[in-house]
Amino acid sequence: MKGILIRWIILTAAIMISAYLLEGIEVSGFFSAFFAAAILGILNAFFRPILLILTLPINIITLGLFTFVINAILLMMASGVISGFEVKGFWSAIAGSLIISIVSWLLSSFISSQGNIRFMDIEVRRKRDSVIDLKETDKDFWE
Repeated sequence: MKGILIRWIILTAAIMISAYLLEGIEVSGFFSAFFAAAILGILNAFFRPILLILTLPINIITLGLFTFVINAILLMMASGVISGFEVKGFWSAIAGSLIISIVSWLLSSFISSQGNIRFMDIEVRRKRDSVIDLKETDKDFWE
C-alpha cells in the first residue's frame, strides 16, 4: 500500500513538472495534479494494455515510439475528466507524456517495489531481527 501511495505522489510530481515546463499543460494546483495522477493511473491500469495490444503492429513498425501517442491520448483523456488539469493540443500531450515518463522513471528508480528508498543500489530499510553472517573459510568458500 505504501508503494502505491509513493508512486502516486511521484506521478503527481511528474504532472506538475510537465505543467511547469510546457505551456500547453496547465494545472491549477496540487490537488488537481493529485487527482489527475489518480485518473491517469486508473487509465494506465485498465486501458493502456488493451490499447497496446490493439496497436501492436504499428508499435512494432515504429519501434515502440507509438507508445508515446497512446500515453498522450490517455493524458488527454485524464484532462477531460479533471477540472483544473488541462492539456491543450495533441503535441502538448505528446511532450507532456514524454516528460511525465522521464520524470516518473527517474523518481521511481529511487523507490523499490516495497516502497523503500534506494540510493546507489543500497536499499534503506528497517532493521530486521534475523542476520546472516558469512565468513570466508578458504579462497572461494563461504560458511
